[in-house]
Amino acid sequence: MFQALRSVASLLLGAGILVLGNALLGITLPIRMNVEGMAAETAGLVMSAYYLGFVGGSLWGQTIIARVGHIRAFAAFAAVVGAATLMHPLWVAAIPWAVLRVVSGFCMAGLFATIESWLNVRSASASRGQILSLYMVTAYLGSGIGQLLVNAWGVSGVELFCLAALLMSLSLVPVVLTRVSGPDLSQVRRLGFRQLYALSPLGVIGACGAGVMSGAFYGMGAIFAQTVGLPVLGVSLFMGAAVLGGLVLQYPIGHVSDRFDRRTVLSIILAVGAVVYLGAYLWSSLMAPALAPLLVIAALFGGTAATVYPVAVAHAFDYVERERMVAASGGLLLAWSVGATIGPLAASFAMGRFGAPSLFLVLAATAGSLALFTRYRMTRRPSRPADEQSLFVSLPTSPAVAGQLDPRATPESEVLMSGPEASKPDA
Repeated sequence: MFQALRSVASLLLGAGILVLGNALLGITLPIRMNVEGMAAETAGLVMSAYYLGFVGGSLWGQTIIARVGHIRAFAAFAAVVGAATLMHPLWVAAIPWAVLRVVSGFCMAGLFATIESWLNVRSASASRGQILSLYMVTAYLGSGIGQLLVNAWGVSGVELFCLAALLMSLSLVPVVLTRVSGPDLSQVRRLGFRQLYALSPLGVIGACGAGVMSGAFYGMGAIFAQTVGLPVLGVSLFMGAAVLGGLVLQYPIGHVSDRFDRRTVLSIILAVGAVVYLGAYLWSSLMAPALAPLLVIAALFGGTAATVYPVAVAHAFDYVERERMVAASGGLLLAWSVGATIGPLAASFAMGRFGAPSLFLVLAATAGSLALFTRYRMTRRPSRPADEQSLFVSLPTSPAVAGQLDPRATPESEVLMSGPEASKPDA
């Protein structure tokens, strides 16, 4: 593990700093919009725009990287996302912010793609699982700490936007100084939704539903927490608890999903989640929520929702040939991104019509519908024996090409790139 960490330490540092800045901006924006008195529907549109840009970056960002090189592409994406971040406090209005969020989402997809392709080339087949785990932990910790940074200054000023832009700019330093050239991303292909759905309907729908839940909560959760009376510190703890829950519960749930029919595990996760979210809706509608119970609810949300995507990916991989797994991973992430674009819009509409607690009603309806679809799929295809299933791999749900890091998609003959070619700087 130490040797694997040493080989990618600079890249993980850059990724961690980048996620810190992005998470800080992600929590500052909804709080600021609530302070400015913007309607929930307007806030949902702005927060959804990020995921719309992420869809575009996932589709076309790799083309830019392949055309100009990894270092130039990373520098360009980081410069644009830093400038977009600094422009937010200069023009506090919904339409400009939505445009800036589309730009940020596109660039963040490109930045993740660049970092992950470098991690891929630094990873031997035997250590790829360890490096993916380190990357996932870095992403979750960066996101959790980034939520807490919102307490550094008041949300009504420009300081938090400056700090977020500073962090995103500093992420350039450890990444662009790497001497490892990136792999050829022009050869990465996705499976079309129709092909992918034919192979694994539950994989596609599960990934999309996971995106709806994640987009709804991380886009509108801060507004819910602020509306029910939490101060900024309480809001950041509430959002951070969800991130921590997602990190902690992935491993035990993944362990269980490797030993039983994944569809059974997924249906239980979703059913438990639906009950928890419905209970949270009823409780927060009937009484003034206290911080401690809200932290428990957020952690349970993170633990259940964050495991839906990797379990859906693992289930899909049970029916995808090894050589097509990277393409399938890209298609599943695209399905997640589409769902994440829908999530804030659906949640904001419900919150605007029926009150802030309706966020959990949207989550409960999504989880319940997915649970029913999972049970339906169990009647359409026989279960696969546990010893024939692909291994569960913990995955963050924000990367753009993490399928290249997935050890399940790695040919056994692949070895770590070494020698003079590995140390050439990217042109």
